Amino acid sequence: MKTFLSSIVFFLIASYHVNAQLDVAWKETPTLSIYGFADLFYAYDFNEPQGNIRQPFLFNHNRHNEYNLNLGLFKLNLDHPRYRANLALQTGTYANDNYAQEPGVLKNIFEANIGIALTADQKLWLDVGILPSHLGFESAISLDNFTLTRSLSAESSPYFLAGAKLTYQLSEKLELAGLMVNGWQRIQRLEGNSLSSFGTQLLYKTSENLSLNWSTFVGTDDPDDTRRMRYFSNLYSQFQISERFQFLAGFDVGAQQSSKGSSSYDLWFSPTLIGQYTINEAWKTALRAEYYQDEKGVIISTLTPNGFKTTGVSANVDYSPIPHLACRLEARWFNSKDAVFETENDSKTSNFFVGASIAIQFMEVIGQR
Repeated sequence: MKTFLSSIVFFLIASYHVNAQLDVAWKETPTLSIYGFADLFYAYDFNEPQGNIRQPFLFNHNRHNEYNLNLGLFKLNLDHPRYRANLALQTGTYANDNYAQEPGVLKNIFEANIGIALTADQKLWLDVGILPSHLGFESAISLDNFTLTRSLSAESSPYFLAGAKLTYQLSEKLELAGLMVNGWQRIQRLEGNSLSSFGTQLLYKTSENLSLNWSTFVGTDDPDDTRRMRYFSNLYSQFQISERFQFLAGFDVGAQQSSKGSSSYDLWFSPTLIGQYTINEAWKTALRAEYYQDEKGVIISTLTPNGFKTTGVSANVDYSPIPHLACRLEARWFNSKDAVFETENDSKTSNFFVGASIAIQFMEVIGQR
């Protein structure tokens, strides 16, 4: 009996201690920060397409012979040991092109989500809302990337998702996440589709020198009456080979049912290699080689005999006099099996363009724990 009573007393004391710690954690003052970003650009397409939009399968820096804003972004971030929130509003050609399927003011929402720590040790988090995509190695914010323009693999996979994400920190090096979302890069669910989509992410990061990522998507981008299941895998690794040289290798592969209930699938895939060399504190350069094959037009529809089978190479030079500002110049060349690149009068099998950008970002902490 004495042992039983002692156990109860110990349990009550321990519970009180834990609850007191939790109360202290919840009462901590959160950190509020403001982030801003602007990316102004000019691009010249030597195919000289009819309109000012260069190519229908690109969503960044996609204007010909025109000065414009690719992305302007204003973000509020709230950070606390037990909860977090983000609200980011956007404008620019990227927002107009990549959010074309979203109605009204939803086009102007870059990010809107709230997260809560489900465990006291903050290893398990639930985030709900409009989230950055777990697929791909490139961000919509150009200063985060090795190259000015986005790779074909990034332009052809989701930049954002709407739904819920459960993230668990397995160790200091390993993170696992599962997602339930409205669809393939959709804020508003497709009319007539009652099926949610799902995703996973496994991130292994040993240090600043090496990171490995494997992400997946399972779902559909069709209404129920014509539903074709889509399966997608995104694998990439980033290496810091030396103090000056970084290397990134990625491989995307996807499969979608040819028709509802079919056992045959249409495939697409894309390997990408990018190397970045730091010349000095102000100058960097990058080279990219990539290939994208989508013969059946699942992601990039061309209505040509061989579909989209395109090789690309690009060269990048960056000048950054201060850490948060960069002037970037890029030359990029595409070559495809079919004539899929628009010109003034018809189409060609190749495309060459040059783009330049001035981008700046800032962050200001308003309140700090």
